[in-house]
Amino acid sequence: MIIPAIDLIDGSVVRLYQGDYNQKTEYSLDPVDVVHRYADEGAEWLHIVDLTGAKDTSKRQLSLIKQMVDTKRMAFQAGGGIRSEREVEQLLESGVSRVVVGSLAVKDPATVKQWVSRYGAEHIVLALDINIDEAGNKFIATHGWQENSGVSLEAILDDFSEVGAQHVLCTDISRDGTLQGANVALYEEVSKRFSQVAWQASGGIGGLPDIAALKPSGVSGVILGRALLEGKFTVKEAIACWQNA
Repeated sequence: MIIPAIDLIDGSVVRLYQGDYNQKTEYSLDPVDVVHRYADEGAEWLHIVDLTGAKDTSKRQLSLIKQMVDTKRMAFQAGGGIRSEREVEQLLESGVSRVVVGSLAVKDPATVKQWVSRYGAEHIVLALDINIDEAGNKFIATHGWQENSGVSLEAILDDFSEVGAQHVLCTDISRDGTLQGANVALYEEVSKRFSQVAWQASGGIGGLPDIAALKPSGVSGVILGRALLEGKFTVKEAIACWQNA
């Protein structure tokens, strides 16, 4: 499945390069208009990252997210620095189908496992952003990629398998925003080892061949951000490519 992504800062559509707020591109697009455009092109899901809320949870853009959800044009998953159960509840109450939880899953897995059990594995996405070292170790980065947790991707997935975690959005940080292609070998490896998980691939998609290359990897979703915003291809073209690959 093709999943367009939209990053929001203070109501504006933006794109950060490798998670760096100082390397920000702002697009003159209305977020609700983007929802309609992507829906018109066939998108069934939208991935929302609330970067304002990630920096300051008291400024979470809930009203804007609700406006987007209220279009009822597709299903939504949303996150951005989720730190408390109340934030999970607020997003679910706004109509979001899945809440995306990142750093906290590494820092406080016991709490996030409780959320998976309480709200259902179908409503929680673990966003695991990884740095791969020269030895091939996949360590999870936290706090907007500013810190290396020292925790491996495999260790987290083994832990969360206890509560039946279903959805994992995995980003190879070195590829994010580069448009140089996804890390296909990574997704092939993790899809094989953790076949019970619906993997979402994120980072590096620059052209339709990059989407086609992911099809045999076993991922269930492909997150598309910068490439769509910069008109490299349309959602409609991406969906057709995925279906025909």
